[in-house]
Amino acid sequence: MRQFFTSLAAGFAVATLFAAAGMAQNGPLRLEITEGVVEPLPFAVPVFVAENPEAQQFADQITRVVAEDLTGTGLFREIPAEAHISRITSFQSPVQFADWKAINAQALVTGAVATDSSGRVTVKFRVWDVFSDAQLGEGMQFAAGSDGWRRLAHKVADQVYARITGEAAYFDSRVVFVSETGPKNQRAKRLAIMDYDGANVQFLTDSSAIVLAPRFSLQGNRVLYTSYATGFPRVHVLDVGAVQSRVLPTNSDALMSFAPRFSPDGNTVIYSLTQGSNTDIWAMDINGGVPRQLTTAPSIETAPSYSPDGRQIVFESDRSGNQQLYIMPAGGGEPTRISFGEGRYGTPVWSPRGDLIAFTKQHAGRFHIGVMRTDGSEERLLTASFLDEGPTWAPNGRVIMFARETQGAQGASALYSVDISGRNLKRVRTPEGASDPSWGPLQ
Repeated sequence: MRQFFTSLAAGFAVATLFAAAGMAQNGPLRLEITEGVVEPLPFAVPVFVAENPEAQQFADQITRVVAEDLTGTGLFREIPAEAHISRITSFQSPVQFADWKAINAQALVTGAVATDSSGRVTVKFRVWDVFSDAQLGEGMQFAAGSDGWRRLAHKVADQVYARITGEAAYFDSRVVFVSETGPKNQRAKRLAIMDYDGANVQFLTDSSAIVLAPRFSLQGNRVLYTSYATGFPRVHVLDVGAVQSRVLPTNSDALMSFAPRFSPDGNTVIYSLTQGSNTDIWAMDINGGVPRQLTTAPSIETAPSYSPDGRQIVFESDRSGNQQLYIMPAGGGEPTRISFGEGRYGTPVWSPRGDLIAFTKQHAGRFHIGVMRTDGSEERLLTASFLDEGPTWAPNGRVIMFARETQGAQGASALYSVDISGRNLKRVRTPEGASDPSWGPLQ
């Protein structure tokens, strides 16, 4: 069996295990994602075979994470192990399709895990279309050090998700956010980074200064954020790998710079800058250079976000009397208002697909996370609570994460995610309170 290896970041390797002739098919497995009610697709994932005794724990753990990734989307329903008729004892064993049809499994994931003397973990897997008696796509193999077993599981789940839905996946990604501790009126805040599902939390800053609004670059190697370390809000840029940050020299005459975000290529930063009583949107090269003023209205312009092609910017402004959303060319120019519903709109973020803009809306004493087309049409509210804010997109543009704060003196902030259809609202586990999420790219 031929194998094609490609190096991946962080010591990962991937191999394609080419399927036997006539056994592979192309295209998604029956599951079409629409805005209507989705009946979760039943699937089975027997515990991956441990090919040596030392691999058993990893096999158990990887299998569980794969199942949790898929069921967590709301699009899949796992058939419990006690209902399985067949037992998978070898990665090479032929699939008894009749046994899986009998329990109504439409998809089957089989796999095996091995370890070597250096502690390296290798996982290989196949995806099967049970009712077609066929393998779905090619078998694949991933490898990493023992501390990377969760990423191996996410990579497997990404492949399964993509083959069945026909969409890009998002499991092997990270989120940077603000971790919060202490009472509501005196919270300590520090930057943290985690896997998309809340695992592997690492802190990037201490709590000596208030930090706000971290924003990942699309390359996943840098984070912009606002810090009060100098007593006033200033934009900082942090190298994720080295965990080192520096102040971005946005303008020597301004006391406050905030709400930063990277351009798609990571070379430009847009941000809000306050001079006197006016706040405008500016841009500058990440490595320095002369800042460029993009708006000049006598109003507050903030929360800018680039379109995926880098040609346009969506932002919020109160130039009409209250907060609304506007789009302008990336180099500045006359903006076009796109929000016209009741209430106030803020924190717009362009979808990675380019088709939607997510936003925070305040109306009638409630906060909502919503989406609309880039021309402002088809507005759809996905959530409602005392305080929902700060949406961020999954890399595939299918899921939105945001912060929700509960009411009262003891109120706390936590992260939630929701499908763009408004389904599958759920809390993202974090060890402490959390706010201001920013979803990074696939790793």
